[in-house]
Amino acid sequence: MNTNAFALRHIGPNQDDKKQMLETIGVESLDQLIYETLPDDIRLKNGLNLDKPMTEHEYLLHIHELSKKNKAYTTYIGLGYHPTILPAVIQRNILENPGWYTAYTPYQAEIAQGRLEALLNFQTMITDFTGMEIANASLLDESTAAAEAMSLLFAVRERSQKKSGINKFFVSENILPQTLSLLQTRATPIGIELVIGKEETFNFSSEYFGAILQYPGKDGQITDIKTFIEKANKANIKVAVAADILSLVKLEAPGKFGADVVVGTTQRFGIPMGYGGPHAAFFATKEAYKRDLPGRIIGVTKDLDGNRALRMALQTREQHIKRDKATSNICTAQVLLAVMAGMYAVYHGPKGLQFIANKVHNKTAALAKALKELGFNQINTAFFDTLHIKTNSKKIKTIAKEKKVNLRYPDKETVTISINETTAIRDINYLITVFAEAAEKETIIINSVSEANNIPEDLQRTTDFLTLEVFNSHHSETDMMRYIKSLERKDLSLNHSMISLGSCTMKLNAASEMLPLSWFKWGNIHPFAPNKQAQGYLTVIKELEDQLSEITGFAATSLQPNSGAQGEYAGLMVIKAYHESRKEGHRNICLIPASAHGTNPASAVMAGMKVVVTKSTDEGNIDVEDLREKAELHKDNLSCLMVTYPSTHGVYESAIKKITKIIHDNGGQVYMDGANMNAQVGLTNPGNIGADVCHLNLHKTFAIPHGGGGPGVGPICVAEQLVPFLPGNPVKKIGGKKAITAISSAPFGSALVCLISYGYIKMLGAEGLTESTKTAILNANYIKARLEGYYDTLYSGECGRAAHEMIVDCRPFKANGIEVTDIAKRLMDYGFHAPTVSFPVAGTLMIEPTESENKTEIDRFCDALISIRKEIDNISIENSNNVLKNAPHTLSMLTADEWYFPYSRETAAYPLEHIKNNKFWPTVRRVNDAYGDRNLICTCAPIEEYMEA
Repeated sequence: MNTNAFALRHIGPNQDDKKQMLETIGVESLDQLIYETLPDDIRLKNGLNLDKPMTEHEYLLHIHELSKKNKAYTTYIGLGYHPTILPAVIQRNILENPGWYTAYTPYQAEIAQGRLEALLNFQTMITDFTGMEIANASLLDESTAAAEAMSLLFAVRERSQKKSGINKFFVSENILPQTLSLLQTRATPIGIELVIGKEETFNFSSEYFGAILQYPGKDGQITDIKTFIEKANKANIKVAVAADILSLVKLEAPGKFGADVVVGTTQRFGIPMGYGGPHAAFFATKEAYKRDLPGRIIGVTKDLDGNRALRMALQTREQHIKRDKATSNICTAQVLLAVMAGMYAVYHGPKGLQFIANKVHNKTAALAKALKELGFNQINTAFFDTLHIKTNSKKIKTIAKEKKVNLRYPDKETVTISINETTAIRDINYLITVFAEAAEKETIIINSVSEANNIPEDLQRTTDFLTLEVFNSHHSETDMMRYIKSLERKDLSLNHSMISLGSCTMKLNAASEMLPLSWFKWGNIHPFAPNKQAQGYLTVIKELEDQLSEITGFAATSLQPNSGAQGEYAGLMVIKAYHESRKEGHRNICLIPASAHGTNPASAVMAGMKVVVTKSTDEGNIDVEDLREKAELHKDNLSCLMVTYPSTHGVYESAIKKITKIIHDNGGQVYMDGANMNAQVGLTNPGNIGADVCHLNLHKTFAIPHGGGGPGVGPICVAEQLVPFLPGNPVKKIGGKKAITAISSAPFGSALVCLISYGYIKMLGAEGLTESTKTAILNANYIKARLEGYYDTLYSGECGRAAHEMIVDCRPFKANGIEVTDIAKRLMDYGFHAPTVSFPVAGTLMIEPTESENKTEIDRFCDALISIRKEIDNISIENSNNVLKNAPHTLSMLTADEWYFPYSRETAAYPLEHIKNNKFWPTVRRVNDAYGDRNLICTCAPIEEYMEA
């Protein structure tokens, strides 16, 4: 046995396990199982052409050597990205802690109260800083959040403004360039006309439904947003403000001036730049717009005993329910980064943040004064942290480069400097030497900085923020460490037990893949740094793109989309650009199977397409004849088909090549949703089945952790004809020759976490990747066999096999008064997170074990489900006081003096013997979603406010 092989550490079942599992399934070999599962005509004839796999030790040496190619210059580029100081207590206890980074989205609230509290802290922080009434639990990046703000204002314009048909949206020329690019991407398909101009000359015409301002502007000038918003409100024009969160410590909250939406990024709150991400954006608005708010919202409710509990609020607005009526396709967040940013505020508190913001501002003012003494023309009349200097930028650039300093050079006569939290007085003095040398003068030495105020009086902050106890209690490392641990203990993550979520692929996130994320030379590279300073990153990015292209069978890859939903949208926009290049821009019909994930139709509508739904057969497959009929009916306008493979029902549809041919024969392109790519790698691929573009979920198939609900990465891989249209960036030249405008803020999206997928592929290699896919199929079919006779599996392939996931039917248990939700809650008592509930079929569980789980853990999970089935058999519909309806059972219930239930405490808490050795306790009883939605509280409200509600 080669114990150095990473595949041995990643893949759960050993050879003895596999032999026993195959016997249970009823096949002689793993190859026989794969033969009976996967249609022969889509099998790859040759293996993957990838480098020989590295051991973990070899990989860590390799990635360390690559990191040396990154040159971490002292950076003052700004544009929404700044060097930060991540408190070590947060780095060690959250970023590097699998108890935080391996958790799933908190759909099962009773075993996610820690994450939910951390996100509620984040939302409270955002509402405090922005002065708005409600905030979500983060978005993907600042530019995406700005685009979502524009879409929200467009969606509400008719009912709130009586502005039906008005489609002009004003964009201040002070906006960040990457945000402008993304606004352009998102505006055109849905019929919004962008007008870019100066705030001071805007005419507030009735032709506009909304506007967006940057606060402070991209070059650092603080403009009079107060007067602008007052005039806009009088003209019935809604205003969004993109704000720098650290500046809001000193600048008045835009909500106080009447802004309708405030967005931005929390990257400055301790999150490494990471060559562009991941970073948690924020989005805050008025409560009147809560039903249009994109993403997730955490809200307060109560549990069965009336105790305070948290959960995701207003879940009915999520895109898998709204589908083509959705105004956003966002179905994820940047939870891990939002948790870290929120904890940064908890650790520093209001006084600590004031100290940091004052330090930044005072040093900026001291630098401005010194540059003026040297004769430089600094033109910002009001600023927080950024100076705007008119001078010969070429001369400055030459000297700065020699001194390993990164400044920003918008044109030949302009230099901007953005000071940050890490800037010390010695750094200011070093900066001054750059300009002194350019001016050919003696340098000026600053020994200390004094209090400064370069903010207009009517824009200075007067309102309090972070007044609640949580932000004023945990300022020593001991207190902070214990607070973080107290929340972690409330959450079930992969470090406790398997999480068998269908379509979500909760596999091992190996420590060796994660370690480099904390390394200085990966974390401290600005996304707009010169390419020569990012050669380590560019090497990883190029290799990862090539690896993913090889795995998918496509010609090229873009890593820019920073979530699966963004990948969907990017893929459709590339198809749209392709049709337009062929003078066929009228092609706007998107065929989508009825079983598709709800983000598919939402993405299609956002891309300006018209959705036509195709039927499914009784077996859950695409109805080929219905598809053919609709493709031929719309052949003159057919844009594309969106298809998931294997299907959402966990089946390799044998007609897939016939399906893709029908689309091509009628002039369309095929987009393949990569949600189930874990069942393809090394066995088949999207190119082989006839797709033209696919997105991949790197947070599913390629091992990036789910982080409690994000980060995710959703790159797109494309066939040859689509390569010219891969997305670009306005600051850094990337993408195809005819690149579409930006999909996310940074050129390469969330580049830092792409290191994880790079390592995953490097260490597994072709053989390990293929074996992982085979083992995922083995594990799923083993569960199917073990549950036979207890649960019915709804769909299977022609030989009765599942793919990498399966759907079990819980609807028959309604005869006993038991719903699928009751089974999900009871699983918590057994120490397990529920599989995916009621998707894609209501009343079912979709189970995906992944390749990382061994037979022992899978057996524990199967034993739990079988035990629950036996419990159901002993329940009658008349008896609602039963062990499933009362689940989950908390420690406080079990230790109470009185016991009101017709079953024992042991039955409630320890239904199987092994649970006594490792009991996970839910911290609240079943939450009341309806109560929380009727009494919407989305901040850390004082208990009195909660009780009044």
